[in-house]
Amino acid sequence: MGWAAPTSGPLRARVELPGSKSAAARALVLAALATGPSTLSGLPTGRDTALMLNALSALGADITASGNTAVVTPGDLQAASVDCGLSGTVMRFLPPLAAIGARPVRFHGDTQAHARPMGPLLGALRTLGAQVDSDSLPFSVLGPVTRGEAVVDSSASSQFISGLLLSAARYPEGLHLMHRGGPLPSRPHIDMTLLLLQARGVCAENDGNTWFVAPGDIAPVTERIEPDLTATATFLAAALVAGGSVTAPWPAPATAVSLAGGAPRWIQPAADLLDALQAFGARVQQRDGEVTISGDLQPAPWLDLGAISEFTPAAAALAALADGPSEITGVGHIRGHETDRLAALEAGINALGGRVSQTENGLRIEPAKLHGGVFAVRADHRLAHAAALLGLAVPGVVIDDIAATSKTIPDFPERWAAMVRAS
Repeated sequence: MGWAAPTSGPLRARVELPGSKSAAARALVLAALATGPSTLSGLPTGRDTALMLNALSALGADITASGNTAVVTPGDLQAASVDCGLSGTVMRFLPPLAAIGARPVRFHGDTQAHARPMGPLLGALRTLGAQVDSDSLPFSVLGPVTRGEAVVDSSASSQFISGLLLSAARYPEGLHLMHRGGPLPSRPHIDMTLLLLQARGVCAENDGNTWFVAPGDIAPVTERIEPDLTATATFLAAALVAGGSVTAPWPAPATAVSLAGGAPRWIQPAADLLDALQAFGARVQQRDGEVTISGDLQPAPWLDLGAISEFTPAAAALAALADGPSEITGVGHIRGHETDRLAALEAGINALGGRVSQTENGLRIEPAKLHGGVFAVRADHRLAHAAALLGLAVPGVVIDDIAATSKTIPDFPERWAAMVRAS
């Protein structure tokens, strides 16, 4: 049985969501490579985080986890079998870590994960001296890395670059990494990686499409993971669909991406997410570390989401409910995410009466009267979030696999229902 997305009247809601999966994955990898124990709080409790914790433990780290806090103590790299599930961060961040040592590590995952792009990352590891026996899951990695310069085509995923950067300080020569290929997607996620490296004392720099990481120690930290701002933006978007307002924790401009003096580090692309909401008609009020969204939904005739492609499903839902045509661009690479997100959005929204067509680099969405029906999310949490947004305005929308939201927000149905009850 599917989960019926609840319709809603005007909202008066306040929401607070778990920590960022992206920030948590990077912090956990760096903790496993540090010179001493790190304490990380505010971790999300979804499947991706569990897979990362289990994988790092199998690779030799000593991890004590309680609730949303984990103490990670580095250990000697072990031979291991790593279950990646459907997690892009596990399958792309841990092979470069495995290449540090001289023990074989086998990577496997869900059937859907076998189709996710991996070849450029694994090719770069071969260039650096590691042995890799395939270009997609399942594969094995045997180090050690012996060279310090590589070229990677990261146009299919910015995670290729982030994965290599995270472990680069532990390579004998560090890393001089160059991107050569099509447009680089989700660059703010690479910036997030650099900021977290620098916060741990690593000399890491960027010059255009080239990155430099010096060999050296990675300092242990005590750190709280910031909230998942992409998921938060989806909850905020509910105010545009249902009316009223939604308030959530959000970085104030004066403290965004600050590393000095222990000030809060907001390392996600907060401004880009708010800009996307404003493109759909949002009125944005920011004060005291919170943001409130209200406004009347309008189409977004031309919206480049290349920097925040994870927001594409929510944006597509907003566009499908607007009264004019919208076009989303810059996101062709999300065909290689948990599923082919462009094809899934086209099929899912059109099954409800929508008029969505794919372009080379995104989606074109025409206004249409939607009706109830089953929305197939293809094991993708962001697609489930999009369907929940549609359900606020269209009675009878049923999500076929609400359990997909456990990837990042295990209690998503309860949180969404609580927001709706605040109407």
